[in-house]
Amino acid sequence: NVLLAWDMRNLFAKLAPADELDHILENVCPVSWHTTLDGGATYSDAIAQRVALYPQYAALIEAYDPRWQETISGPIHGCVALLEELRAAGLPTYAITNFPAEKFDETCALYPFLQGFEGVVVSGREHMIKPDPAIFELFLERYELAAQDCVFIDDSRANIATAAAL
Repeated sequence: NVLLAWDMRNLFAKLAPADELDHILENVCPVSWHTTLDGGATYSDAIAQRVALYPQYAALIEAYDPRWQETISGPIHGCVALLEELRAAGLPTYAITNFPAEKFDETCALYPFLQGFEGVVVSGREHMIKPDPAIFELFLERYELAAQDCVFIDDSRANIATAAAL
């Protein structure tokens, strides 16, 4: 939700009856479940676990993998414009993203502005997620950067607090 507007509701509102949508998002497929994908779980494992818990919602849960791109409603234009301005000014840009490993490359292909970073740390590939300081430290080490020389932009106060502490 910095460069792309993401919300599970975008997909599940198409698949579930309106009177069940909140129950599904709070219990069957909550954000905490999606966060396991951001942390490196595979879709096949995560989906199998949820189907075992909620077999009556199997078709809905199983749709999450092939239809995941429908959780994205598009770019956040102001942030993308800022990114493009930074690049046009010759400043190097990097990304630390909480993102499922299995979906990152296909999403980059759909949104070319995601392809121009000098470096990217994807949580699902690293099996760690923001705001864990370890993912920030990995980023700094991998790209040989000093924290005090970086500007961090995020939509999460917890992520910003961790970056500021570094």
